[in-house]
Amino acid sequence: MRLTALVPMLPVRNVAVSIAFYEKLGFSVEGQNAPWGWAMLTRDGCRLMLDQSINVHPEAPRMSVVYLYPDDVADFHRSLADNGVAVPELEVTFYGMMEFRIEDPDGNRLWVGELKSQ
Repeated sequence: MRLTALVPMLPVRNVAVSIAFYEKLGFSVEGQNAPWGWAMLTRDGCRLMLDQSINVHPEAPRMSVVYLYPDDVADFHRSLADNGVAVPELEVTFYGMMEFRIEDPDGNRLWVGELKSQ
């Protein structure tokens, strides 16, 4: 037996607002069930679920972190800024990643990085 996929499911307060945010990151809606407040998003073979029903305490801070690995972090960074997403400057971390960090409308943290030669 082998594991064939891993798809994070993020708790959100409003699936429509979250979809609009992730579309700015280049994701598109693969599937959606509006009455459930659920959506499956996709980009370049990567998938992400958004779900209102698991948001038992809507005012609680989000604790999720999803790490995205684009093949060109600088280009991805520029494309997000061009789409109106507020992005901090790129930084090289102590663990050798060129990265930046943002939050979605619900406080779910998105870390975006690319390994740089040391």
